Amino acid sequence: MNPFLPSLNHLLDIWLNEDIGRGDLSSPAIKNCVRSAHWIAKKPGVFCGGPLVKEIFKRLDPSVDVHLLMKEGESCCQNQRLIELEGSAQTLLLAERTALNIVMHLSGIATATSHLVKELEGTGVKLADTRKTTPGLRVLEKYAVRCGGGLNHRLGLDDTAMLKENHLAWSENIQIALDAIRAQAPWPSRIIVEAETAEQAKEAVIAGADGVLLDEIPAEKLHKLVPQLRQLAQSNKNNQKSRQIIIEASGVDATDLKAFASTGVDLISTSAPITRSHWLDISMRFEAASYKPKTPC
Repeated sequence: MNPFLPSLNHLLDIWLNEDIGRGDLSSPAIKNCVRSAHWIAKKPGVFCGGPLVKEIFKRLDPSVDVHLLMKEGESCCQNQRLIELEGSAQTLLLAERTALNIVMHLSGIATATSHLVKELEGTGVKLADTRKTTPGLRVLEKYAVRCGGGLNHRLGLDDTAMLKENHLAWSENIQIALDAIRAQAPWPSRIIVEAETAEQAKEAVIAGADGVLLDEIPAEKLHKLVPQLRQLAQSNKNNQKSRQIIIEASGVDATDLKAFASTGVDLISTSAPITRSHWLDISMRFEAASYKPKTPC
């Protein structure tokens, strides 16, 4: 499925205008004939953002041919060729940096996500992202998490209600807060409560929360708490019998993923793939002079 909705088209214009401005002052140095180039990965990783490359180049010149050699979410090796391009020499240079920047960023997120997902293989626990994203790039960064094998948490405040620390501090209690939300939210909406203590988590289950996010609670305590919450959910009249409560752990160090996965939680959420990942190093290389262009220079 193509993640790049029409609503993102304006971003392409912003990105290109940021780099090109009033025009490329270096362009008079080259003859504007048809040339070819390719991208290579300088480090191993997970490729993400190919469809965006096509959109960026074709926005400047629809005749540019962009041939993707990698599928989204596919692993690449060092020095592996990722993309082949053919088109106007000036266009290839105009869009080069913008296209590389976004793909290196997204591929870095996908690569970091993939590493963490592999740590959870065989546990049945899923890795989810957070709302800690770059303003304007949330949809793309969360898409990159999916390409790396992770799950998306709520996209925005209008996706799912979540009562966090400040909500709980400024509410009378969890039950009243949940009732107030349900009185106004559309009926399919779900409510998650972020709990920092076992008491808060149990109160959230009794109040009928659809999910409980256990924040920065040590794994050794979760081994006892998670079964208690599931048992409490099954016997709670405020929870629908057909709906199993989702229990999530957050504030987890990447080195402790397996320890938390063994506690019986359903999800582990982390911002690390987006906020701490390094760009995947990718370069665009131009074909040697021996290449015979369609249109002679």
